[in-house]
Amino acid sequence: MTLPASPTAADRTTVVIYSGGMDSYTVLHRALREGCDVHALSFDYGQRHARELAVAERVCRELGVPHQVVDIRAIHGLIDNSALTDAGRVLPEGDYAEENLTATVVPNRNMILLSLAIAKAVNIGAGRVDYGAHGGDHMLYPDCRPEFVEAINTVAGIANFDPVEIHAPYLRTSKAEILADGLAMGLDYGQTWTCYRGEALACGRCGSCRERLAAFAANGATDPLSYSERSEPAADTSQKPDQEA
Repeated sequence: MTLPASPTAADRTTVVIYSGGMDSYTVLHRALREGCDVHALSFDYGQRHARELAVAERVCRELGVPHQVVDIRAIHGLIDNSALTDAGRVLPEGDYAEENLTATVVPNRNMILLSLAIAKAVNIGAGRVDYGAHGGDHMLYPDCRPEFVEAINTVAGIANFDPVEIHAPYLRTSKAEILADGLAMGLDYGQTWTCYRGEALACGRCGSCRERLAAFAANGATDPLSYSERSEPAADTSQKPDQEA
């Protein structure tokens, strides 16, 4: 009888791309609950909502999770054709939808960040990279779609002598379902930042805020963040978590 192989250090170690937002916050805690040796990796690419990096730093410090913030602002001129990286552009407001949020697409962002995270994983002997792509992003962000994750996973398996798995646990999951998972874990979403504006309070008007508030409404929960303008959206029943899942 052949006994199953014991998990190696690489199997137990993961690099989590951690922006400070609610999706990656849930991914981070999920990896910790799995017993992984987690190394959090954040990126400063000149995003207007860089406040999320301070949130990520504080969370990792409190959790005792190794955390590295990588300054890649030198590439800003390559990816500044977006309302998230060009302060001269107007940030769109309103509910999360393709017609009003196309301006927030950052060119090739996840390809860049995943490439650097894979390098970090190989460097420290981690067998996995986690990131928070989810089903709600498929319509707008090509680098959050299943076909992209499958392709980058193949590349990550052959690009180095040590293969790395790209793990997107919420790839086919709605924002509301991610939140439901986090609430079930007892997570405090007051320790996250979602707003596209880096102001003292979340605006409550941008697509990111609206999607977040809709997720809380779908779960019958109240968002602990403070907003400068808070209009609770009606719960989207199509996003409501499957209670039997």
